[in-house]
Amino acid sequence: MELEQSHPVRAGRRRRILITGAAGQLGQALQQEFADADLADPFDLVALSHKDWDVTHPPSDTVSQGGFDLVLHTAAWTDVDGAEADPQRAAAVNVTGTANAASLGASLVMFSTDYVFDGRKREPYVESDGPNPLSVYGRSKLHAEAVAGAQAWVVRSSWLFGPTGNNFVRTMLRLGGERDEVAVVDDQRGCPTYVGHLASAVRELADGDRARGVWHLAAEGTCTWADLAEAVFSEAGLDCTVRRVSTEELGRPAPRPAYSVLRSERAGAPELPHWREGLRACLAAIRTTPG
Repeated sequence: MELEQSHPVRAGRRRRILITGAAGQLGQALQQEFADADLADPFDLVALSHKDWDVTHPPSDTVSQGGFDLVLHTAAWTDVDGAEADPQRAAAVNVTGTANAASLGASLVMFSTDYVFDGRKREPYVESDGPNPLSVYGRSKLHAEAVAGAQAWVVRSSWLFGPTGNNFVRTMLRLGGERDEVAVVDDQRGCPTYVGHLASAVRELADGDRARGVWHLAAEGTCTWADLAEAVFSEAGLDCTVRRVSTEELGRPAPRPAYSVLRSERAGAPELPHWREGLRACLAAIRTTPG
């Protein structure tokens, strides 16, 4: 029995996988990835959106007694600037929500962020680097990592984008179709990561029963937001110019790390494709998505 419990996604006895925040871009990508897994029964995958479970509240009896083997906890407050204005709400979602997900007692994957770092290192951050978040959002995610517990997989990733939800790539597609020029920050550098590629890496992490703790899973390659915007316009065939501006010029409420590239120092860490491959995959998915 101990061996069975340590491999929560492998084929065998009937297993139960719960995804929180299932309506979000990462939640949807995980649903697609794990629905393709070799599970004994398609009903083993339970996907709950915010309306199904507001994670700021304890789980219902139905959820708490669901017998889940693995919880993929994507429900989160991701409005970086909004967190500055409402830190209590951000903490309720990110910290209390993670504690409620952990209370289910299943193997837990908690998703964190590159924004737990201050960006002063100027070379890739690895798992052993000390966090020092600059923003309310970053601090709430760092606290969420702590409440996830030592037996959780804490997956830090960065600059997520996908074919659904609110993200930078979809915003650039919209603005690029409406405007001739868009001002985009050029002094923040990171690893834009396609949610489909991250979902595959998470499945590899859980399916291989890798050691618990912090893992950095982000796309290969680096760029600035302005670089990413230009790539979006080029790949999508949009005639829109990027005007490169500084973070100071843009004047957003929340401070952000100027450099937040993530790399893993852990043996056997899943490798994600280059962010440009992720962008092409995302645009292809958008083209084939109805509506």
